[in-house]
Amino acid sequence: MSQTYRRQLILMLTPFLLGTLLLIAAPGVLTALLAFFHYDGLSQPVFARLANFAELGLSPLYGISVRNSLVFMALAVPLRLCVAFGLALLLRAPRRGVNAYRASVFLPTLMPDIAYALIWLWLLNPLYGPLNLILRGLGLPAPAWLVTESTALPALVLMTLFQIGEGFVVLLAALAGIPRELYEAATADGADRWQRFWHVTLPLVTPWLLLVACRDAILTFQSTFVPALVMTGGDPNYATYFLPLAVYEAAFDSLRFGVASALMWVMYVLTGAVLVFFFRISRRWLFVDEV
Repeated sequence: MSQTYRRQLILMLTPFLLGTLLLIAAPGVLTALLAFFHYDGLSQPVFARLANFAELGLSPLYGISVRNSLVFMALAVPLRLCVAFGLALLLRAPRRGVNAYRASVFLPTLMPDIAYALIWLWLLNPLYGPLNLILRGLGLPAPAWLVTESTALPALVLMTLFQIGEGFVVLLAALAGIPRELYEAATADGADRWQRFWHVTLPLVTPWLLLVACRDAILTFQSTFVPALVMTGGDPNYATYFLPLAVYEAAFDSLRFGVASALMWVMYVLTGAVLVFFFRISRRWLFVDEV
């Protein structure tokens, strides 16, 4: 690498590095430090040691938010992965109109979160929502989706199954990268369609599946904020009270920024634990291509 090229590269990357430092790294460090202080945004911070973390352990409401977030992630991530992978398998072959179908899968991902939540608030309306009208027309039970404690969280999981555009594109690219010679060799050895999927497709796509699963697991904690705030407010009976909503209420409703920062620590730790879990899985499922 020449010195001129290196200077040009540093010059182009400097604005992005400064933006990352000032807008992401610095606020992240300040938030982490604020967890050890009592601070309401109006007076001077007071050092509180671990009092904010102790309060999290004593309050059952924060425990509910952690439990709901973990349950939501355990339901949403595998279902989103299966739907994205299934659609990628279904739409992988080039044929007439397939590009329109692929675009329709990606389109909901481009929709703003608030607009998407308001659309689903109408779809899930228990009285005149289209989903319940269809269920009644088929003679099936029509639940009060966002009103009943047992169906509110699954309803929010359901709405996430249509915003899978990024994972769909990644898995579609992964499938396109599998050499056709492998399928031809497997067919020549007498493998049927299921055997070709199990012994050729799935092993080669597994790294990409884990990548999409890690991404969804990281974003799941954040993606629950808008639906919980706009659609349910954390109700009914705190069934949709998630960690991001707890952080928001602690910081901006109660002006307890120290407690909100401690909750952010909890979110970081949980995210890290999930990533460690996926990395351990990857050691068992991934292969190493040694030359």
